[in-house]
Amino acid sequence: MQPIVNKEICIGCGTCEGICPEVFKIVDGKSEVQKMADYTAYADKIKQAVEACPVQCISIEE
Repeated sequence: MQPIVNKEICIGCGTCEGICPEVFKIVDGKSEVQKMADYTAYADKIKQAVEACPVQCISIEE
């Protein structure tokens, strides 16, 4: 599982960071995925962030 943010679409609203700050951070007005070896510990929160994103710029690569 690898979360991916499309920065061309991201509006930097911070919803993903609010839901899962362990994985998402707002940097220079756009969301960034924090680099880590394994995201499975945060899978549920990542999926919530994907669903909550108002512009649907987050996807998950399996």
